[in-house]
Amino acid sequence: MARPERIAVLGGGSWGTTFAKVLADAGNDVVLWVRRAEVAAEINESRYNSGYLPGVELPERLRATDDAAEALQAAEIVVLAVPSQSLRENLAGWQPLLPEDATLVSLSKGVELSTLKRMSQVIAEVADVPMGRVAVVSGPNLAKEIAAEQPTATVVACPDEPRAVALQQACSTSYFRPYTNTDLVGIEIAGACKNVIALACGMAVGLGFGHNTMSSLITRGLAETTRLGVALGADPMSFAGLAGLGDLVATCMSPLSRNRTFGERLGRGETLAQAQDAAHGQVSEGVKSCSSIRELAARHGVEMPITDVVYGVCHEGLQPGPAAAELLGRERKPE
Repeated sequence: MARPERIAVLGGGSWGTTFAKVLADAGNDVVLWVRRAEVAAEINESRYNSGYLPGVELPERLRATDDAAEALQAAEIVVLAVPSQSLRENLAGWQPLLPEDATLVSLSKGVELSTLKRMSQVIAEVADVPMGRVAVVSGPNLAKEIAAEQPTATVVACPDEPRAVALQQACSTSYFRPYTNTDLVGIEIAGACKNVIALACGMAVGLGFGHNTMSSLITRGLAETTRLGVALGADPMSFAGLAGLGDLVATCMSPLSRNRTFGERLGRGETLAQAQDAAHGQVSEGVKSCSSIRELAARHGVEMPITDVVYGVCHEGLQPGPAAAELLGRERKPE
């Protein structure tokens, strides 16, 4: 049995809280940082985070605080569970508190709008650490199902293989099986792009299309994601794995996926503002990331037609019906 780690998880949303539960169930001492004192008190006193994981009892080895310094004290692993577009700002505030030599783990999936950097690059830059100290967790990991301890697998990616193995040991449970990988580029590009493809799949469902359409979007979405990843230096095999195809299928097919359900509202004719209101004021990650992914693809000369039409619907007023026609009307060519 591996020695228990002291782990800080910064961000008490549904995935941050769920991953903190996984880490505690694996036998580690986990401190979850949340923004509001009343949320920390609820977790510590009742063992529930009712705002994000209603009905899920949290383990005793997990405690919460709204004090980042307290959460980070002596942490050997620091998990960053905040949205991708706010990661830089949050981490800049935490940087002076980061313990020396801690492994910094990203749960965020996206490409930064202002810089076109992946989350691991943002972390290394802001925290002023070598890339070997940065890891990523990504896979078919819908928070609600994992919180209910339904079996799943994931990828723990880090250029420093011993750190990847240590993190793998720290989050292995009877229901959560992590595999290691050293391809940060591939794992992160897959995680960012799948949100955009899930928006497209949601739009297809909203338009009344069936499984053939969904399967086609998933397959061609995987192809364009792989093209971008390879252009950036990724291992193409990463896209056939859990963080590639696995995460893509889960996010595109499940009604638990925020990107899929957001896209479905757009496909039914709702405006971006209406879909946002229905999502309690939250804009899906793919709505933001499609801009930076599209720009990154253009910079590297990579064709991403699904991403282009999702961007058109979200940011240029293109209607989902004509967007589908635009995809089908593209030049015919070999697969």
